[in-house]
Amino acid sequence: MKASLQPGLTYRHQFTIPESKTVPRLYPESDMFREMPAVLATGFMVGLIEWACIELARPHLDWPAEQSLGTHVSFSHLAATPPGLTVTVDVKLESVHGRKLVFSAIAHDGVDTISEGRHERVVIDAQRFNTKLASKHPLP
Repeated sequence: MKASLQPGLTYRHQFTIPESKTVPRLYPESDMFREMPAVLATGFMVGLIEWACIELARPHLDWPAEQSLGTHVSFSHLAATPPGLTVTVDVKLESVHGRKLVFSAIAHDGVDTISEGRHERVVIDAQRFNTKLASKHPLP
């Protein structure tokens, strides 16, 4: 991690919601999901907020050797967002405790605040992580 990774950093991320990020597309294997309204799925919203946090941290890491992985999410999902609206996610790095990064986040779809909350990530050594992960895979 670079010395520049300090609390107070902010980042704004914008993304126009496509049909592919709606509830029916979250788990297409589920008949129930496929029958639900075509609005931004909570699972995709969480990923969008994670994306903003990754973008905030990336210039302050030795990317790609150092990366960050999500370890905790605590977000509300306050309003439905149909495809075609652009979601703006504002994140702020609230604290750095060793390798643990804590972010606050708020997301707006141009009409409503759709999410507020907090996200935690941990900085990893990608090679070491991938080596350890490989030991979990069953042999072919």
